[in-house]
Parts: sequence; C-alpha cells; structure tokens
Amino acid sequence: MTEQFCGYETTCLDRRIPYVASEAHAALLAVFSTKISGFGKPDLAGLFCGFEDIYCLFLGSLNNLCLLNKQYGLTKTTNEAMFVIEAYRTLRDRGPYPADQVIKDLDGSFAFVVYDSKVGTVFAALGSDGGVKLYWGIAADGSVVISDDLQIIKAGCAKSFAPFPAGCMFHSEGGLMSFEHPMNKMKAMPRVDSEGAMCGANFKVDKYTRVNSIPRVGSETNWTNWESQ
Repeated sequence: MTEQFCGYETTCLDRRIPYVASEAHAALLAVFSTKISGFGKPDLAGLFCGFEDIYCLFLGSLNNLCLLNKQYGLTKTTNEAMFVIEAYRTLRDRGPYPADQVIKDLDGSFAFVVYDSKVGTVFAALGSDGGVKLYWGIAADGSVVISDDLQIIKAGCAKSFAPFPAGCMFHSEGGLMSFEHPMNKMKAMPRVDSEGAMCGANFKVDKYTRVNSIPRVGSETNWTNWESQ
C-alpha cells in the first residue's frame, strides 16, 4: 500500500518518509525536508500519522502517553504521533498553555516533526534526555533538512549541518527556543572542522540573555509572536 505525500510516494511499512514543506523560517529560506528513519535502532519506534491536513513524524516513545491521552480526552489506542497532532491542534486553536509547557510535559525519549499543510508551517521538537538524536542542516538548494540519520544529513548538506539541540523546539514562524528554559534566548556557537572550515552552528541556551515575554498559544497569532532566537 502506497500513498502520495507532498510529491513522494511512500510505503506504509517503510518509516523513511521524506517531505518538503513550504513557508519555512525566513532566515533559513523557504523549504523544509525531513526524513526520520529509526532503521538500525530497534528500540526506537518510528510513527507517521496525518489528520485534517496535519502530518506528524514521531521517533521514540512517551512514558506517560496513557496519562496524556486521558488529559486530552483521547482513546487508549492513540499512539504518540496521533497525540502530538492533537496537542499541536490544541496549541494552534485553543490552547490555554504556552507551547513550552506542553512539550515539557512529555516524558520520554522522543523527536517529532509536524507539518501543518493548511498554513504551511513546521513544528519540531527533541526531548532533553539524549535518548534520540536529531540533526538539521541546509542543503545546496537552500532546503533545511531534518533527520535522525547523520549520513543522510552529511550527504545532503555537506558541512552545513549540526545536531538539533536537545530540550528545544522549533516553529517555522517563530524560530528556535528551549522548552526547558523558555525565558532564555538561544545562542549560536559556530562549528569549525579540523581544517578550520565553518560547518554549521551548535545552539545553546544563553543564560545571560532573557526574552521579553513568553507568548500564550491560543491562536495563530500566538505562534507568530513566538520570538525568533
């Protein structure tokens, strides 16, 4: 069984599901591509789910999924990818809590990327425990690539890549922020290889620089007010 997903034909049994999403962060140009595999990592489950024009790729697991499903009024059969979509919809449409608090409530080793095709935005996050690795970089055509497979990143981005920072989340209209330290800005630390060439940047929490405020997330406006780091 196959399906068309943003121009790619994918197999439901194959968790390697790439996609390209428009309207990405202006500072990182206009196109996103993501590929989460989990191959070679039998302890990490790869899930894909789509609902009402929102698509989610999820890698890992949530220890408190049953509790979260109860809190959101979801069924016991709801998996992590389905839950993330519902949490995203709640944040986008009517959420009373800031995005950082919602993501901080997730207990487990996880990484996910959400694409909202209605508004053309991307929302991604990586857990803080180091159990899942995620990388991102810029390809030759200007696309921003996100993957858990370092070889894919190296092949597509050459030296323009870096680890996605743990304990952080990214929204294509608001930028990168730490959900563990939401009141602090993120600081880019240039990466230099053994030959002295620039090869992307590592992002770390700047303990000495604080944001003006943390936006509430009850509407699309709240997302756009999320200050870019």
